Amino acid sequence: MAKTGYLIHRDFWKHEMGEGHPECPARLDAIEDRLLASGVGDALERIDVPIATLPQITRAHSVEHVEHLEELSQRLVADVPAGGPDHAQIDPDTSLMKFTMLAARRAAGAAVAAVDAVMSGMVENAFCAVRPPGHHACREQAMGFCFFNNVAIAARHALEAHGLERVAVVDFDVHHGNGTEDILANDPRVLMVSFFQHPFYPYSGTEHAASNMLNIPVPAYTKGMDIREVVEMLWIPRLEDFKPQMIFFSAGFDAHHEDDLGQMRLNENDYAWITNRVRNVARQYADGRIVSMLEGGYNLGALARSVEAHVRTLADL
Repeated sequence: MAKTGYLIHRDFWKHEMGEGHPECPARLDAIEDRLLASGVGDALERIDVPIATLPQITRAHSVEHVEHLEELSQRLVADVPAGGPDHAQIDPDTSLMKFTMLAARRAAGAAVAAVDAVMSGMVENAFCAVRPPGHHACREQAMGFCFFNNVAIAARHALEAHGLERVAVVDFDVHHGNGTEDILANDPRVLMVSFFQHPFYPYSGTEHAASNMLNIPVPAYTKGMDIREVVEMLWIPRLEDFKPQMIFFSAGFDAHHEDDLGQMRLNENDYAWITNRVRNVARQYADGRIVSMLEGGYNLGALARSVEAHVRTLADL
């Protein structure tokens, strides 16, 4: 049985973007309830979640980006008691409130702590149930529910703090991880493989990709068996050729057929299959080292079942 770390923190519940917003604290309630009810949670090693430091965050973002978000946050804290707005709008779907930066720094801290735990041998792999998510956050821009790019921070931490030479990012969210590509494109130490619904938000990933990016756009209503073929025929050969020393999942579960934020047709068995197939590569080349970061997934039932399938596979249960 693989020893799997689990990183979650109450600060992740404090960030919210308004009533009815799909990226809501109830997502974590659904995950926690499912892992408890299924017994999977009992098999996981809970790992403390620190707040990321500025040097850890700026491996993926500019200091100016961090300072801009902190300034917005501090302005809210000052203005709300005086009757000012309680949210600062970043884009039509993304807003920041007084606890957002605490949650975002803690989510980035989970990424760093998970890498440290896996690299130390405390656990073979780890799943970080974090929010806000990260893969749309570009080096200089928060967008698409995301403020800091957790998976890019994790990948750079593995490379720069632990001295790894090659890491891979595997993104199976329904949306293209434009922020991760923005940060990691042309870094020869990183291979990123992904599939995503296209055309679809954020309308990227199909033009002039860097040589270290394998982007597979697929149409709406693509089914799980077709995605399995993409993974087997396109992802796996590239991953095996690259021989990563650690693999990171951008684990978005919004390609599930029950999720209204996408129009793809995956189910929890597909997520388990993808996880297992990539895990075989990790065991072959990376001593099993995997860190998985939660991204999307907005139908609470589908999200909870899919996370259970993903984590159950990571943990060999």
